[in-house]
Amino acid sequence: ASSASSSLTSLDAYKKVFVAGGSKGVGRHIVDKLIEDGSEVVALVRSQEAIDELSALEGVTAILGDAFEYKNVEGAMDGCDAAITTLGQGTAGEDGKRVDYEGNSNVIEAAGILGVTRVILITSIGCGSSKEAAPPSVFEVLKDVLAAKERAENVLIKYYTNMNWTIIRPGGLKSEPGTGEAILTEDAMAIGSIHREDVAALAVKALTSSKTERKVLSAVDQSIPSASNVEGRVVDEFALA
Repeated sequence: ASSASSSLTSLDAYKKVFVAGGSKGVGRHIVDKLIEDGSEVVALVRSQEAIDELSALEGVTAILGDAFEYKNVEGAMDGCDAAITTLGQGTAGEDGKRVDYEGNSNVIEAAGILGVTRVILITSIGCGSSKEAAPPSVFEVLKDVLAAKERAENVLIKYYTNMNWTIIRPGGLKSEPGTGEAILTEDAMAIGSIHREDVAALAVKALTSSKTERKVLSAVDQSIPSASNVEGRVVDEFALA
């Protein structure tokens, strides 16, 4: 009975969740899973098309704005009690700036200023302590993106020591339906693939887990064969419950 009441308490604590990157990919799956769990969602999106799609979902408020603009982020997040960001573009703008750092940094800063103490940042294996896990050929192709994501991670790790943050680093992303077999792990050498839907499911579970405070976790699905893990190295699961 006590475990049931504590899980209810944690769910009750996040009635309105801000999602950055919620119009597609992992972020879009996160929006779906949050509303399934009964949370309200506020999504900052860049296109009218995304506004129309997300606004049609009950429990979602979609706000037109740009994550590169700090005031857009802060204005949308105001009134939320948790934030999840999946921002990542893969390309740099003409000014060389990447949403992987600039946008994520704006989300983190806005959370700090508004007192939104629960933040989940979704980055990638290959960042920070997981650099050695990424195959050299993959790291070389993605090094600029990974460096931008890592800078965002470091903002949280170094400056937000009082915030309940979690960093989730997925492996290679796939778009097929989730398997339900994916895991989080503290093993920084974990490598492999994972479906976007499964990343979202793990992120939403992690949101309300008391065990994920200030944790950096990799996300992989060991049931999917991966060219990045040909020797089939197995990692230990991080238990959320």
